[in-house]
Amino acid sequence: MSLLDRYIARQFLINIAVLLVILFCFVVAIDASINLDRFAKLAMDLLERQGVPDPGLAQRVLTTFAIIVDLWWPRLIQLFNFLLGLVLVGAMGFTCAQFVRHREFVAMLAAGQSLSRVGRPILIVAAGLTLVQALNQEFVIPRIAPLLAREIKEAGQERVGGTHLPLTPDGTGHVFQAEHFDADTGDLRGLFVLERSADGRPVRAIRAESARWDGSGWVLVGGMAEPRTAHGPATPVDRIESGLDPTQIRLNRYKAYRNCLSFGQAGRMLERRSLLDERTIDELQRIRWGRVSVWMCNLLTLGLAMPFFVTREPANMLRQSLQCAPISLTALMGGVLGSSAAIPGLPPAIGVFIPVMILLPAAIAVGSSVKT
Repeated sequence: MSLLDRYIARQFLINIAVLLVILFCFVVAIDASINLDRFAKLAMDLLERQGVPDPGLAQRVLTTFAIIVDLWWPRLIQLFNFLLGLVLVGAMGFTCAQFVRHREFVAMLAAGQSLSRVGRPILIVAAGLTLVQALNQEFVIPRIAPLLAREIKEAGQERVGGTHLPLTPDGTGHVFQAEHFDADTGDLRGLFVLERSADGRPVRAIRAESARWDGSGWVLVGGMAEPRTAHGPATPVDRIESGLDPTQIRLNRYKAYRNCLSFGQAGRMLERRSLLDERTIDELQRIRWGRVSVWMCNLLTLGLAMPFFVTREPANMLRQSLQCAPISLTALMGGVLGSSAAIPGLPPAIGVFIPVMILLPAAIAVGSSVKT
C-alpha cells in the first residue's frame, strides 16, 4: 500500500475503534444503570459466600464492577459481530467527512489522483475486519457460548447450570423428556424416551437414570425399555441413536446459543441429516449460510454508502448523512432479516442470499456513477 493508502486506512481504523468503544460503553452503561440494584445484590451474595461478613463500600463497589465486567466481556465480543456492519458505514462517513472538511479530496484531485483511491483502502480494511468477524464467530464465540447464555442472576458464575427438558421430538420417531439437562456437560438425568412407529403410535417407553452423548447417540445408565404395543417384560437398553444432541437441546432451550453456533458445528450436525427433521435441517442451513450473507451485505452496504461521502466538490456532510442513513439502515436490516427468514419455495442455502442478489447490482450501479 502507498503512503496515501496507509493514511486513509489508518484514519478509517481509528474511527472504527472510536465508534466501537463509544457504542460498547453506551450499551454497558445503560444496562448497568438499569440493573444496578441487581448487580449490587449479586455482589453482596458473592462476598457472603466468600466469607466477608461486613464488606466496606470500596469492596462492594469493586465487586459490583467485577460482576458487570464478568457478565459483559463475552457479550461485547459477540456484540462486535452484530455491530460491525453499522460501524463500518459510520466510520467511513466520519473519515470522508474529515477529508472534506480539511479539503483533502481537493488536494488528491489536484495531485492527479482519482477519488477511487479513497475507496480502495477502505474496502481492504473492511474486508480484513470481516475476516476477523468470521474467525471470531468460528473459533472464539463457540468457546465462550456458556458465558453468553447466562442471565444477570448468573453473573459471576462460569457455568450455565441446568434446566429440565420438556417433551422434544428428535425427527426419528423418538420423543425425549428429562428431569434435568446439564447445559455445561450435555448430560441428561431422569430420562424418559417414547419410541413411536411411522404412523405415530407409541411402540415402547425407555427410562434411564442418566444419559451421556458419545457423538452419534445417547449412552444410557440404567436404561430399561417397556413395550407399549404388547404386554411383556422390560428389557435393558444401553444406547439410543438420535439426531437430538446436546447442541440441539441448547439451541432449543437457550436462544442465545443460536448465535454461538459455528459454521463447523452446524456442518457436523447436518452430517447426521437422516436423524434430523426438515425443520431442524432448514434452521441449521440458515444459521450456517445466513452469516455469510450478512458479511457480504455489510461490504455491499459500505460500497452503496460510499458515493454519498466521496465527492469532488465540498458538500454538506450532514445533508449527505441524512440521505445515506435510510438507505444504509434498510440495506443492513434487510441483510439481517433476509438471511434469517424462511422464503417459501427456496432452499435455505439459496434464500439467505436474496439480500445479496438485490444489493449487488445496486452497489455496482451506484459505485460506477460516481464522478472521481
